[in-house]
Amino acid sequence: MVFIGVGGSIEEKINPELILHQGERVQINLINGEGAEHDLVIEFYGARSNRVIGKGAGATVSFLADKVGTFSYFCSVAGHREAGMQGKVTVEPGPRAAVRQIAPEISRDPADLPPPIHARAPQIVRVDLTTVELEGSLDDKTSYQFWTFGGKVPGPFVRARVGDTLEVHLRNDSTSILAHSVDFHGAIGPGGGSQFTQTNPGEETAFSFKAENPGLFVYHCATPSIAQHVANGMYGLLLVEPEGGLPEVDREFYIMQGELYTTKPFGSQGRQEMDYDKLISERPEYFLFNGAVGALAKEHPLRAHLDETIRIFFGVGGPNFSSAFHVIGQTFDRVKLDGATEPLIGAQTVSVPPGDAAILELKMKSGGRYGLVDHALSRIERGLEGALIVDGVRNDALMHEGVAGPVRARGNLQPQPPQFNRGQRH
Repeated sequence: MVFIGVGGSIEEKINPELILHQGERVQINLINGEGAEHDLVIEFYGARSNRVIGKGAGATVSFLADKVGTFSYFCSVAGHREAGMQGKVTVEPGPRAAVRQIAPEISRDPADLPPPIHARAPQIVRVDLTTVELEGSLDDKTSYQFWTFGGKVPGPFVRARVGDTLEVHLRNDSTSILAHSVDFHGAIGPGGGSQFTQTNPGEETAFSFKAENPGLFVYHCATPSIAQHVANGMYGLLLVEPEGGLPEVDREFYIMQGELYTTKPFGSQGRQEMDYDKLISERPEYFLFNGAVGALAKEHPLRAHLDETIRIFFGVGGPNFSSAFHVIGQTFDRVKLDGATEPLIGAQTVSVPPGDAAILELKMKSGGRYGLVDHALSRIERGLEGALIVDGVRNDALMHEGVAGPVRARGNLQPQPPQFNRGQRH
C-alpha cells in the first residue's frame, strides 16, 4: 500500500516528498485508486482528510505551512501506515523560487491594450494580424504547441469607434504548417470575414468591414476544425467604442478565458499535445486565463491603486465552456454585455458564454489581493486563477475580523495565493 503522486514534479512517484515553503496555504487532493478505505493525515499540522472508500472517491486536506521542518504524512487506517502508506512533507524557509520555463511565455499581459479613442470622426483603421504557430509555456516545465494571433494568447486587442471602417490584413507566417483565417463577430456579413481570409503559410489576405454597432466582440480563427484552432489559442477581442468614447477610468485590462484538451493529464511535465477525441467530447484538461496556468496570478497579476476605477474587457474564446467570472471580495459596479446600451448595476458574478464578451467596471475601495476566478470553482485546480493587487490600506469600515465595533485603517495585506499539489492517489 502506497501513495502515488499525480501531476508536476511528483508524477508517478511512490510516497513523494512534498516540498513546500513557509507561509504557503496548501491543499492536497486525495483520490482513491482501488476502492479500499483510506485517508491522509499530517499530524504536526493537525490536518486530516475525510476517509475515502469507493474507487475514484476524493477528499482534500488544507493547512497553512507556517513552521519550517520535515514532517510525516500517512494513512491512519489501522495497519496502512505500517504497510507503506507514509511520506514526508518538507517546509523550507523563504519564498518559493521561480520555476524554470522550458518554452517562451505566450500569455498576454492584461495591461497590453491600446489607449482609449475618445471623441473623433470615423476613419479607416488598418488592423494587421499575423498567425504564428509556436511552442510556448503552458505551465512550469510544461509546454504546448499554440496557434496564435501575433505569438500571444489572446491575440492583439483591436480598438475602433462606431462608424469606422476596419481594413483587416491577415498574414500567415511562413513557418506555419496550416492555413488560418479570422472571423470578427463585430462584422456584418456571412462568415465575419473568414471566407475572405483563408490564408496559406507565407501568404497575406485582406478584407474590410464597417463597425456598425458599438460593443465588445470576439474574433477567432474560423478554419476547420474551428474548435481546434480556437482551443489552441486563436481568439481575441474587438472593442467598438460608441460615438464620443467610453467614460474615463483610471486603468483598463484585457482578459480572455479558454480551455485546452491534452493527451496527458493536467499538470504533466514536458510537451503536451492536443487530444482531438477529448476536444470533440468536451473533456478539457486545462482552463486558462490568457493562455497559461495561473498566468494572471504569477507572471501578470492585475495591479491598481486604492480609489481607482478599473475597467476589465473580458471575453471567452472557449471553444466550448462558459465562464461565471467573479472577483473574490468585490462586486462589479457596472456591467455591459455585448452591445447593450444600459448597464447592469452591482453584479456579483457575470456569465459569459463562449464567443461572447462583457465590459466590467469596479472601483477599488480597500487595499489587498483579490482573486480572479470562474465561479465554476473546480476550474481553479485546472489552472484558472488570477489576482488583482490593490496598493493601499485595507478599509476596516467595510470589513474586518471579529465582532462589530470601532474600526481603523490597516496596512495593505497581500496574502500568498494557494499552492496546489494537484493530487495524490494510491
